[in-house]
Amino acid sequence: MRTTTLRLPDQKLKLLKAIAGFEGSSMSKIFEHMTDEYILRHRETMELLNVPRFVQECRAGYEEVKKGGGKRLDELDD
Repeated sequence: MRTTTLRLPDQKLKLLKAIAGFEGSSMSKIFEHMTDEYILRHRETMELLNVPRFVQECRAGYEEVKKGGGKRLDELDD
């Protein structure tokens, strides 16, 4: 396991330390748990990013919309 440095506002750090002490857990375990939850919440995003050409198509669509192209919501297929 590697070491990293996090910068947090003092108030948030104090709260996390209090929670860790109350739970009898280490700060490392709390951050590991929070990271696991964050990854789980974003799993769908990670899956979409693995779809071939998904990101490129999103970028191309965004550029088209910026130029005034694309479709209105009522023009989209159901």
